[in-house]
Amino acid sequence: MHTADDTDLKIDHIPQTLREIALEKLRTAIINGRFKSGARLVERTLCDQLGVSRSVVREAIRYLEAEGLVEIAPRAGPMVARLDWSQARQIYDIRLLLESHAARACAERADAQTKARLTDALHALDAAMSQGGGAAVYQATTAFYEVIFTTADHYIAWEIVQRLNSRISRLRALTLAAQDRRVSGPARMQQICQAIIANDPAAAAQAVRDHLTEAAEIARRLLEAEAAGERES
Repeated sequence: MHTADDTDLKIDHIPQTLREIALEKLRTAIINGRFKSGARLVERTLCDQLGVSRSVVREAIRYLEAEGLVEIAPRAGPMVARLDWSQARQIYDIRLLLESHAARACAERADAQTKARLTDALHALDAAMSQGGGAAVYQATTAFYEVIFTTADHYIAWEIVQRLNSRISRLRALTLAAQDRRVSGPARMQQICQAIIANDPAAAAQAVRDHLTEAAEIARRLLEAEAAGERES
């Protein structure tokens, strides 16, 4: 039997399937607002835009429906799920509770390795922002919070956050685009990171509260203005 080193045969990255690629592109398009809230998702048009079959599009839409980004309207078919302030407020309330507790616990436990991972995640976020944002920003942000939740040993809370992640990213895209923030989103995350690196639980929890309170207020203003515009049109 051949016993030579077989590391050259190892597959490091499993290739993405067409469904995974289509899902990622549709998800990003909805999060970034290319497909607006309430817009119909016509299968034939999406097939042409993505260059895939109708079965691939349907499967991707089913996943996005489970993530809360798509809803199926009677007689109208799939459409981008409407996001109003009532829903957004609940998401921010959940985040505030879970993330502040996780940041506090993370600051208590953070060792040199955790601090290095958080710093790396912030560097990845800065790089993604400088390159124009997009999916890389949401991936880097998710990686940052994953370090916090897993270090805190808040695995159930992290599962809940992951289920909301697509809708959280959609809100994040909305608030990141706002020009009147007192402190930018990445700068707020830097404050959270600094408090954790200092092993200061109270400051870490407060930094999360400051971040989410400001983001929620921006989202409220934008979503209520959008709703008012729809009523007038």
